[in-house]
Amino acid sequence: MIKTILGHTPRFGKNCYLAETGIVIGDVIMGDNCSVWFSAVVRGDIEKIRMGHRVNVQDGAVIHVSPGFGEVFIGNDVTIGHNATVHGAKIGDNVLIGMGATLLDNCTIGTGSIIAAGALVLKNTVIGDHEVWGGVPAKFIKKITPEESLRVIKKNAEGYVEYARHYMDENPDTQCPDT
Repeated sequence: MIKTILGHTPRFGKNCYLAETGIVIGDVIMGDNCSVWFSAVVRGDIEKIRMGHRVNVQDGAVIHVSPGFGEVFIGNDVTIGHNATVHGAKIGDNVLIGMGATLLDNCTIGTGSIIAAGALVLKNTVIGDHEVWGGVPAKFIKKITPEESLRVIKKNAEGYVEYARHYMDENPDTQCPDT
């Protein structure tokens, strides 16, 4: 479902996939080859949501904002895992947000970082580049090399571009309109 709210209609890059039960609302701009999977919600009704290229928002994930915290920004080659919540956060390129993780308002996730499944990243937390964080609340676990993060994270993002292509080939009505 694609919905306009307060005069803002979501805009999509080339080859974006929206599952039949996925929802994209309001002031949302996605880059090329993004995907929003089953029961995922990208809700730009209060503030802006900007997504780079090859971002996949997996089943049951929610991206939303709080007034006054500014836009959600998600870089290129980012995976938002199943049932994760991204709320008012800024996420760099080549990042993996694990299944069931929660990012609270005004946190920043550096390039090439991994947020472990089930982690709770508290409000105003700043995570550096190429770091792994996990736990409740999330704490620094270790540094990883740029090569390690690219190998794991980029491969995942590329895989979801391919999965989306299969769905769109067999279900052309699930391809988002290029804007």
